Amino acid sequence: MTTTCINLEDLEGAWYIIFSNFPMWLKGDKTSPSLNYSVQMQGGVRGLGDEVISWKQGKKQSIIGFDTPLDEANLRFEWRGKGLLSLLSSRWEIVYLDAAKEWAIIYFEKTLFTPKGYDVIARNQHLSPETFATIHAILLELGTNASLQPIVQK
Repeated sequence: MTTTCINLEDLEGAWYIIFSNFPMWLKGDKTSPSLNYSVQMQGGVRGLGDEVISWKQGKKQSIIGFDTPLDEANLRFEWRGKGLLSLLSSRWEIVYLDAAKEWAIIYFEKTLFTPKGYDVIARNQHLSPETFATIHAILLELGTNASLQPIVQK
């Protein structure tokens, strides 16, 4: 499915990071990262409340932010952190969402602190071999497969 437009509600809930080339996930000291979205209003803007959760040495860590849609199709977003992280922002977009809305490929732009890259996110922490094969084929089609690594989900 080529993603053309989605509802914010389609993104609500937990999405587990299955593959990534984001350095924070590749270091190996953080496990089971997830993106947790809820539709919210902030400053008169309808967007996504965003909590990134991971585990480090048995302790839960989280990063809180808000994703403002940058287009009417709800495919491009600007994330801004909360609290001390409110000075930071980044842009990301959904480049592929499967028809069942069970997994997606997202692209994030380079910032001062992070390189550009991709995440494969899914509603389930563990995917079937058939789903992996489909994701692999689409990543090859997009030319992004070589640099993505599996992320530990427990």
